Amino acid sequence: MNSLLRRHLIPIQAHFDFSLVLTYAFPEHLLQPLLPPGLSLDTYEGFGFLAIAMVQTRELRPVLFPKVLGQRFFLTGYRIFARYQTPAGRRLRGLRILRSDADRWSMVAGGNLFTHYNYHRCDAIIDEAADRIRVSVTTSDAIGRVDLTANLMDTTLPAGSPFPTMRDARRFAGPLQFTFDYERETGAIVAIQATRTTWMPTPVAVDVRRVAFFDQPIFKGCTPILAAAFHVKDIDYRWERGISYAVREIAREMAS
Repeated sequence: MNSLLRRHLIPIQAHFDFSLVLTYAFPEHLLQPLLPPGLSLDTYEGFGFLAIAMVQTRELRPVLFPKVLGQRFFLTGYRIFARYQTPAGRRLRGLRILRSDADRWSMVAGGNLFTHYNYHRCDAIIDEAADRIRVSVTTSDAIGRVDLTANLMDTTLPAGSPFPTMRDARRFAGPLQFTFDYERETGAIVAIQATRTTWMPTPVAVDVRRVAFFDQPIFKGCTPILAAAFHVKDIDYRWERGISYAVREIAREMAS
């Protein structure tokens, strides 16, 4: 029953007041172990990518519910760009969520009941102006601590980015058409398709003072490369019902 509840059974919709996404590049061998069976890294020139999305969200609710019943919260999400091939051979591109931090207990409780997105409670201070956004996030375990400022007027790529052009960088601006979940109990991949209004992310420069997520042992000895940062605002978003694919059955078929 627990597994069934977490398969994203009900279509959900929300409005993003803004979304600020930082994309970091890592060697492929470092990120691949963070993906479950069935998923592969979405790569570029030998790099895999981990995105940190900071989203001011409102009106999050099942699609049949009125806006007044929707949740308003701030979210920080840590995701890896990944690919999945369905049993029918369809190739999907999307994100595998590693951790989510939200500033409302109701969102943390609901998120952990209905998804595998690893929700934690955070406190967030957002200082938004016409030319910049300051984000400061703290969590009790310290792993979710973030402190940065985005300059909305500076549209250049970060120095040292592996992307030679803005067009290449936009491929990893996130979010993507699919979110991938992993059901450990059954060995299944759950793919949740998303739709959204016009998505035209603008590149921004960021002054990153702290991202504590990268202090974890798996990143030891590796310096994250800030590959790109993008900002978008006033987006209507919808997630469809999840579709489950049995990875273990696929693996047995391939081995036989």
